[in-house]
Amino acid sequence: MKAQNSKGEMSMAVPKYQRVVLKLSGEALGGNGFGINPEVVGTIATEISRVMELGVEVAIVVGGGNIWRGATGSAKGMDRTTADHMGMLATVINALALQDALEGRGVPTRVQTAIEMRQIAEPYIRRRAVRHLEKGRVVIFATGTGNPYFSTDTAAALRALEIEAEVILMAKRGVDGVYDSDPRVHPDATRYETISYLEVLSQNLGVMDSTATSLCMDNGIPIIVFNFDEPGNIEKAICGVKIGTYVGGEQGD
Repeated sequence: MKAQNSKGEMSMAVPKYQRVVLKLSGEALGGNGFGINPEVVGTIATEISRVMELGVEVAIVVGGGNIWRGATGSAKGMDRTTADHMGMLATVINALALQDALEGRGVPTRVQTAIEMRQIAEPYIRRRAVRHLEKGRVVIFATGTGNPYFSTDTAAALRALEIEAEVILMAKRGVDGVYDSDPRVHPDATRYETISYLEVLSQNLGVMDSTATSLCMDNGIPIIVFNFDEPGNIEKAICGVKIGTYVGGEQGD
């Protein structure tokens, strides 16, 4: 199978997965600081546009930690539900920034929110989201699940199951997979190539929160954890190149 890119050049990349959910943390959009870094968002959008040229259907779940974290607000005395609602709004800001960057690169994009805000985004409707994907549009899911106490990791797992995605891609900054300990603290930490859901849960490895990991385990959807600081890694993961860590069993060739 050959794919043609926007310059008319032929690429031999063959996607292993046809429909994926890409989980981006809010920190990923902020670079190394608070807020949104347009250059970083632009780089992410360029990577996604390359994947779209392969004919892959891409849905994205964005976090909001670069702007606000509900758990942090709660720890400082704020009502947890209120703090989480503020975090949901932060994800909308990130989603709109990513939508703008994608559409600036010619990628049609829709933002859907679990909490209605019709003036700026569509309400989340599963069938509409799937139809957008089938038409070659990127769909960005914002506001998490729309419920307090549930993380955007859990939202990624839930949306992946609802739209029948084949895999969840966990794009990480500064770490290239799952380790038995924090590699930034322990230089001799060992990276796993593959690991089971139960091992992630029992060893508290922090790939996702336990709710999201359990949801993936119960429904058999794999997770690929990789470093997206390296250009081309999103495309490599989608094409089945063995990068990062495959969570959920043995990774097929």
